Amino acid sequence: MANTYTTIQGDMWDSIAYKIYGRETGMTALLDANQQYRHIAVFPAGVTLVVPENTTPDTSLLPPWRSP
Repeated sequence: MANTYTTIQGDMWDSIAYKIYGRETGMTALLDANQQYRHIAVFPAGVTLVVPENTTPDTSLLPPWRSP
């Protein structure tokens, strides 16, 4: 059974990722799991999103000063 998150008015992909994973980099995993909502930038209340397990982000895309 997949975990879910129900949006509140004004939620955005990055803020949802931060709430769930503790960092905005989880946004890609959320987008991939919820393709039908990809066009939404600012969510209304009541949209149920699938929350996948977040894997470690690919840090190779980060600039040197942001790498862990």
